[in-house]
Amino acid sequence: MSVSSLIPTVPVPFPGEPGGLPVWPASARPVRDGDVTVAGVSLAEAADRFGTPLYVLDEGEVRDRCRAYRAAFPDADVVYAAKAYLCRAVARWAQEEGLGLDVCSAGELGLAVAMGFPADRIVMHGNAKSPEDLAAAVRLGVGRIVVDGLAEIARLASIVPRTDRQQVMVRVVPGISAGGHAAIRTGTDDQKFGLSLADGSAQHAIDRIVGQPHLELVGLHCHIGSQITSVRPYAAAVRRMVGLMAHVRDQHGLVLPQLDIGGGHAIAYRPGDKELDIRVLADRLGAELADGCAHARLPVPRLTLEPGRAVVGPAGVAVYRVLSVKRTPGHTFVAVDGGMGDNPRPALYGVRYTPRLIGRRSDADPAPATVVGRHCEAGDILADKALLPGDVHPGDLIAVPAAGAYQLSMASSYNMVGRPPVVAVRDGAARTLVRRESLEDINRRDIGL
Repeated sequence: MSVSSLIPTVPVPFPGEPGGLPVWPASARPVRDGDVTVAGVSLAEAADRFGTPLYVLDEGEVRDRCRAYRAAFPDADVVYAAKAYLCRAVARWAQEEGLGLDVCSAGELGLAVAMGFPADRIVMHGNAKSPEDLAAAVRLGVGRIVVDGLAEIARLASIVPRTDRQQVMVRVVPGISAGGHAAIRTGTDDQKFGLSLADGSAQHAIDRIVGQPHLELVGLHCHIGSQITSVRPYAAAVRRMVGLMAHVRDQHGLVLPQLDIGGGHAIAYRPGDKELDIRVLADRLGAELADGCAHARLPVPRLTLEPGRAVVGPAGVAVYRVLSVKRTPGHTFVAVDGGMGDNPRPALYGVRYTPRLIGRRSDADPAPATVVGRHCEAGDILADKALLPGDVHPGDLIAVPAAGAYQLSMASSYNMVGRPPVVAVRDGAARTLVRRESLEDINRRDIGL
């Protein structure tokens, strides 16, 4: 059972999709004129009101997904991975739904603390934390810092006040390959994240931390990849982590009370894509932990997991306006007013989406089209072989679901095109969370002559 299946919904009978819209927010509904509403808000009207490109975020979907995780893992710490997408409102929603927060920089940390997120419910990690990152984490009282490299140990120990002890975890590379693309597989050796179990560097880091009087080793951390559809690699990672915890107990007499198994839970971007079944994940992790710890004569540690994409990804819809349609002998190129500036994922990972014409009804037969962006790169492609009405034309609106994660969080102002606004929708009302980036915003940073 995926997170989506835990959220109450009514199938939406769009033409050609009698089973509903599996990759849209649960609140999505069709309108007779070809429009779509999300949480009772017309996407076409939102495009007219706020302009395009536009990102619409269904607040109820985000909250429901937070609750689904809390229900599936009632005895675990669920921390939202801020790197998927962070703004003040999303941090507040996660906090109010009982989730912690996982940050990777002083910037993410500062935003969260400034809006009132309790620092002791924040986990900080990252493969190359700057001195400023670590100083901010210590100063603001972050609950746990995940050590990712040997150099961090002495650096962190040197800035912790002499009267304090900072709780830390060690990010372990368990030697497990999992994830939807080579660039997002982080559980294997010979890559930038973590400390290897195979070559002994994880054990060496543990030895050094135990010798630091102002660092308190409270657990192990591993994150094996992203867009993972099977529970099997998580179970394998748990077995290896329990084995290392037993080694720590035998070597240092230290029983670690916590285990962070990371995130990476897959969502569907196109109909038919697999999602990770979080109920099965919860049952399997619980069984693996119980059996492994019983065999090793260890108490069961408190589990932490870090969903990000699976919380916010399906809640987002990007809305673009068609600027041009170019038909060649081999392709139909539908160019929109956004692209890799607001969504670099297709260029980075080759992912594709399921765009849809909204705002008008068309009786034209669907035909394959390549939806491309406005940026000066041949790789600025949002969707290849997308089925759009054959009469798509400039001025039309195109909506792209499953757009809430790793799009705006990685966005840029390439070609000096400002980043789009983010609008929250709930109960038929829309409000701006993040305003559109203007040319004045971009120019303000350029102070030289």
